[in-house]
Amino acid sequence: MISTSEKPANVSIVPIREASDADLERISREGLLSLTLEEMRTIQNHFRSLNRDPFDAELETIAQTWSEHCFHKTFRAAYTYSEANLDGEEPLAKGGPRTYANLIKETIFRCTHELNLPWCLSVFKDNAGVIAFDESDAVCFKVETHNHPSALEPYGGAGTGIGGVIRDVLGCGLGGKPVMNTDVFCFGPLDTDSKTLPEGALHPKRIARGVVSGVRDYGNRMGIPTANGAVYFDRGYIGNPLVFCGTVGLLPVSAIEKAVRPGDLVVAMGGRTGRDGIHGATFSSAPLEKGITSSVVQIGDAIVEKKTMDVLLQARNKRLYRAVTDCGAGGFSSAIGELGKDTGVRIDLAKAPLKYAGLQPWEIWLSESQERMVLAVPPENWMTLRALCLQENVEAVVLGDFTNDKRLTVDYGSTNVVTLDMNFLHDGAPQLKLEAVWDSRIQKERYRGAGNSLADFGVTAPSAPADNASIAPPARL
Repeated sequence: MISTSEKPANVSIVPIREASDADLERISREGLLSLTLEEMRTIQNHFRSLNRDPFDAELETIAQTWSEHCFHKTFRAAYTYSEANLDGEEPLAKGGPRTYANLIKETIFRCTHELNLPWCLSVFKDNAGVIAFDESDAVCFKVETHNHPSALEPYGGAGTGIGGVIRDVLGCGLGGKPVMNTDVFCFGPLDTDSKTLPEGALHPKRIARGVVSGVRDYGNRMGIPTANGAVYFDRGYIGNPLVFCGTVGLLPVSAIEKAVRPGDLVVAMGGRTGRDGIHGATFSSAPLEKGITSSVVQIGDAIVEKKTMDVLLQARNKRLYRAVTDCGAGGFSSAIGELGKDTGVRIDLAKAPLKYAGLQPWEIWLSESQERMVLAVPPENWMTLRALCLQENVEAVVLGDFTNDKRLTVDYGSTNVVTLDMNFLHDGAPQLKLEAVWDSRIQKERYRGAGNSLADFGVTAPSAPADNASIAPPARL
């Protein structure tokens, strides 16, 4: 095992308490934090109340926790919805603009909870959704996009995309067993003239070949078949494809619930930590631009994940741990921070196994290196779990323990690198306030002007209506 003690900790203090708005925006931009000015002001005020400036790892932790990728700020936003130029259509917002204090809570969440269907066993609270199958087993589903990484490095981005949803199923409840994969790919036309590509963009043909190979190879090496899928071509996906990966798993009904207890050990299992994937969460939350380094794309190793899966399912059946989640966006920061949200946690990063020496504490904490799971293990079960991991040649280490102080405390040996209040970290982000306007005339114009992507490939589409025929716009949500 490579120890982080080979290089002394370099913990930087970020001076934000007296920073101007321009300085706050510069800090966010140069640090690839993808935080808005309002969010930076919120962080500034928080640390003013603590009478100190944040460490670099603290600012990075907040940025990934509040990122669009992890926090879904757009879905959680407050909305004012209005309509214009309906041209005889039935208005949805009768009596004036409609307001939503929290869009997703007042729409999808609300109707799901009001229906309260008995076969929906776990919804909106775990790494995957769980529905009933039979008396002993449930089925868990997880689908997720991996668009930006696949645009930069198609093979690796798509492979780690399917690997991530496989781990989400493994991290659902006490661990689902993945049984099949699915996918939907949307690319630009394969015969696109390379001279017309945006600067820095890969050709759709190169992206398509890499994405298909990446998903295929990762799933095959884990022994998980891709049972169905779809491919779509359109000019709108030139430069940035849609790579939609999904996994279906079987989960014992008795293993749906999980709960961390103070005193449980924080155990990291699976792959080692490197620099790959750093800033992946914040990168995926921002517009795709030229000049972005490929280091934000994770490096996958399906064989390591296969061995980790085998150990995890054995440990689940032996009830050796109380909770599990995967290291996805944000790495240890996200996985450990989420598991310890309701209790508190203390971590020593010097104990983390590394791919190579020289990583700084914030890099270890934020790295999105793949094939890593985090478990909450009762102390009395650790030696049994460790023996099982040794038997299967899977690395596992104790990084710390869960506490009851509602604080996230991260050390690097004797050096403190993060001390954050869990309530501020998970509930302190300012809510976005957005306006949404449905304009029927604009939608009709867009519909009339849409390109016929099928014709690009010699496929005859249904005849278009005459110019004077009415064309219905797309259905409104």
